[in-house]
Amino acid sequence: MDIEQVNQLSAVEFIEKLGGIFEDSTWVAEKAEKFRPFSSVQSLFSKMAEIVDQADEHEKLALIRNHPALGAKTKMTRFSQTEQQKAGLQKLTDEEFDRMLKLNKTYMEKFQFPFILAVRGKTKQEIFASIEQRIKNNAEAEIEQAIAEIKKIAYYRLKDIVKEERNLC
Repeated sequence: MDIEQVNQLSAVEFIEKLGGIFEDSTWVAEKAEKFRPFSSVQSLFSKMAEIVDQADEHEKLALIRNHPALGAKTKMTRFSQTEQQKAGLQKLTDEEFDRMLKLNKTYMEKFQFPFILAVRGKTKQEIFASIEQRIKNNAEAEIEQAIAEIKKIAYYRLKDIVKEERNLC
């Protein structure tokens, strides 16, 4: 699908197709839909990111909390399953799984939300290093970092769904 096709979707179809980009937070797509037409994938993403930035603290925390813990054996969206699988998080050794479980628990106890990282293109070792480093952050910095990571994840997902048109000159 390209941006012109996105612009021509009904409101319901728009939300159905793009509502999962921000993990189980269809409210972002619902608000973005009203700003059509978009000139590019980037303009659509920029509007969605702006909507998240303008959200209140409660909405941002809900958005963060909608993401599954990394490496967890829990129900998650198709997007998250694919992303975690490609990063090797669905095939952790018993030792790695225990380590991830402990790190996730420590992180969750400190911040009251799951660790968020755009894992696309990252190795298990890079993911472990990131959580170990970010556990040292304060809550304000970590909320900001989690939102930044969510935007990266959403951008990757959007680019998977909506393709940029190529100039055929």
